[in-house]
Amino acid sequence: MQVDLEAEKKEILSRYRGLLRSSTRSISTAEKKLIRKAFDVALEAHKDMRRKTGEPYIYHPIAVAKIAAQELGLDTTSIVCALLHDTVEDTYITLEDVENLFGKKERQIIDGLTKISGVFDHSTSAQAENFRKMLLTLSDDIRVILIKLADRLHNMRTLGSMTREKQLKIASETLFMYAPLAHRLGLYNVKTELEDLSLKYKEPEQYEEIVSKLQKTAAVRSRFINQFMLPIRRELEKEGFSFEIKGRTKSIFSIWNKMQVKKVAFEDVYDVFAIRIIVDTKVEKEKADAWQVYSVVTDFYQPNPDRLRDWISIPKTNGYESLHTTVMSPKGKWVEVQIRSKRMDELAEKGYAAHWKYKDGAAQDNNLDSWLNQIREILESDSDNALDFIDNFKLNLFSEEIYIFTPNGDLKTLPKGSKALDFAFHIHTQVGSQCIGAKVNHKLVPLSHELKSGDQVEVLTSKKQTPKEDWLNFVITARARQKIKNSLKEEKRMIAREGKEILRRKFRNMKVDFLSINITELERYFNLDSATELYYQIAKGKIDLKHLKAFENTNGRLSIPEEKAPPPKTKSKPKPSPPPGKKDMLLIGDERQEIEYTLAKCCNPIAGDDVFGFVTIHDGIKVHRNNCPNATEMMSNYAYRVMKARWASKETVEFEVKLKFTGIDDVGLVHNITNIISSDMNVNMKGISFESVDGIFDGEVRVLVTDTEHLRTLIEKLKNVEGVLTVDRVDSEIFP
Repeated sequence: MQVDLEAEKKEILSRYRGLLRSSTRSISTAEKKLIRKAFDVALEAHKDMRRKTGEPYIYHPIAVAKIAAQELGLDTTSIVCALLHDTVEDTYITLEDVENLFGKKERQIIDGLTKISGVFDHSTSAQAENFRKMLLTLSDDIRVILIKLADRLHNMRTLGSMTREKQLKIASETLFMYAPLAHRLGLYNVKTELEDLSLKYKEPEQYEEIVSKLQKTAAVRSRFINQFMLPIRRELEKEGFSFEIKGRTKSIFSIWNKMQVKKVAFEDVYDVFAIRIIVDTKVEKEKADAWQVYSVVTDFYQPNPDRLRDWISIPKTNGYESLHTTVMSPKGKWVEVQIRSKRMDELAEKGYAAHWKYKDGAAQDNNLDSWLNQIREILESDSDNALDFIDNFKLNLFSEEIYIFTPNGDLKTLPKGSKALDFAFHIHTQVGSQCIGAKVNHKLVPLSHELKSGDQVEVLTSKKQTPKEDWLNFVITARARQKIKNSLKEEKRMIAREGKEILRRKFRNMKVDFLSINITELERYFNLDSATELYYQIAKGKIDLKHLKAFENTNGRLSIPEEKAPPPKTKSKPKPSPPPGKKDMLLIGDERQEIEYTLAKCCNPIAGDDVFGFVTIHDGIKVHRNNCPNATEMMSNYAYRVMKARWASKETVEFEVKLKFTGIDDVGLVHNITNIISSDMNVNMKGISFESVDGIFDGEVRVLVTDTEHLRTLIEKLKNVEGVLTVDRVDSEIFP
């Protein structure tokens, strides 16, 4: 295909001018020169590169810089770094070049945006390592993560040109880490778009179905909002308020998520939209005016007392401020009403990022500064690997908050579900480590007691107390988990030191050299992962050193005769193999080979499902559905272990599927259900259970089906049975 280079040059220049116009900040002449310099460097560096769409690569950095400027309201340094963000990773430009041309701050930010190159061992995730590297710079300069979010947003907007496998991987990464990060930084527009676009590629049919239904009901919603707001609008005008009213439709992802969690149809999601009343008022009058508007709303409509959320008196830790109430409309529908000032609305739309104050790299906002301090703690901790770190980091994201009072009346914010021990560690590491119990509202409770918003908590400690391993079974905060793990590791290291000395003495008696080659031989023999674990088990008496007699000692070097060597480390699990008669059913990998595999129990895939192979450490390849509950995490953290897979044929092979029923109990209902399964559809049942309480029944049945089409037909027939309300395919277990 012939490329019109002159037309491309004009388009590049046009996009660059659009970038300059898009900045929400006033840019000086000197700043314009700096942006032009960065643009010229990026244009030259990327001149021979093209994107998957065939477009010049420079379109991407310009688009990322435009998002940073226009949608995130970032400064000139951010625009410069956005333009240069891929140069060090993909071109001849080095970090030294960036520093010489622009400065140390620009070098630091671009270093944080540049992926780590090199080989990772099997226990390490490249994605997690790169994410950790990026977050190391986040604690010094939040612009790293903001530019990365802008980069990810543009990649998601242009994901259509990628292969299906790439789309799934990138969408999974986005849902797993980038959307929660955007949420935590108060970037609601970015978070919503990232989630919606991820859903578009992960669940295309369900995404399109929701989009279609939203479009069909748009006119009805608009009429409803206008009628609902009419009396409120008149009253607010009468009282002299300057205000704006918006109808906000729930995001596609939020609607889909509610449908999954609540097991309801689109029509049964009652809060598909919310009404937002934005008052133009002075900062000192914001709170009083918001409550006055609330009073007007509840004069006309009955509020639900359990659905009042006051984030004006106590803002969320990401800075979100608003007053939410849910009221009953005259048509019998619950409607969420959000009341906020113009300043609060701007903060809610763009988050702290838009109001970031750059002064010696320090955050001016206490809440954000506090969160960044928590991140620093996690970064500075002794994590075994990047995946542990990511798990800990994610605990600080995407959680609802509760508010707890100390005995002195100080207010502390914790994630919903926090236990008394989480609170103790939130106060101080030593307080948590020595915690033996707590008093909640003056009543003695155990360490695992779950706290509720408004609780007053006094922590009880003892100097004899030390962290216990079972504490990890109930604490939920990243800080508590990290501190407990660090303490246990230190204790284990001390015990291991004793074991090391025991082994050293034994080696001396046997005239064996204390060398790593001999230690490795022992690790292999006892099926252990590390020398520390070997020393620890020796100290604990779990390993009897009499076993050393089985080894041959040749000039101080240990070896085990082949006939006495232990079998390979398999955890005594059988070799995975396809179910009987399943040969040729599934082709795995880029070469579409016939490879042995097992079907994952967490999602029970059947013929016809969109699936992928996952290489496990001990159990060979396991096949999962693309929409498996664990797929997002696997594709995000372990993409290098994910393999393509597709069904090759539709031989008559039966797969076990579990179906769940709900409905209204009636005479003969169970008979009708089993009749359809066994007689009409000629389907074998493996198990069935029904329970009826006060006229409502719940039931589960395990059936054998041949593929997704067979299953779909069965579900449709069962839904037509009188009295049956829902029939759903359910997953069996969580993460095998």
